[in-house]
Amino acid sequence: MPKLHASIQFATIDKNLPSASQFRKWAKAALRVDTEVTIRVVDEAEGRALNHTYRHKDYATNVLTFPLTEEPHLMGDIIICAPVVAKEAHAQHKDLMAHYAHLTVHGILHLHGYDHETEPQAELMETLETAIVTKLGYPSPYLITEDAN
Repeated sequence: MPKLHASIQFATIDKNLPSASQFRKWAKAALRVDTEVTIRVVDEAEGRALNHTYRHKDYATNVLTFPLTEEPHLMGDIIICAPVVAKEAHAQHKDLMAHYAHLTVHGILHLHGYDHETEPQAELMETLETAIVTKLGYPSPYLITEDAN
């Protein structure tokens, strides 16, 4: 079983957030190799600034992943924007914690080199995400239902 060393940072005024232990559980479920990660939950201003600086896009996005190194083990940062996650979960009729779980898994898979730039890559990543998230006890992240908990 791969080892996880995770630092969880809460830099948001939002109070309806997963616990650090939940983030660790979700991250660990997606590990393929030993990984050291910082997961930082931010407000919209920081999310927007980071997306603008690193992706040249002037809006906050749900999750940003910054791989740092693959040796001697995988290292990187994952930024999750709390207001965007909450808006998406509401708009897509998803349970908020299920959406956080999905985006945490998504970020960890990006650290591992998975991407969704082409259709085959997206299909592979979505298949992996669905398998991991459903194993965690949540519905498929790609099913949008009329009822959310």
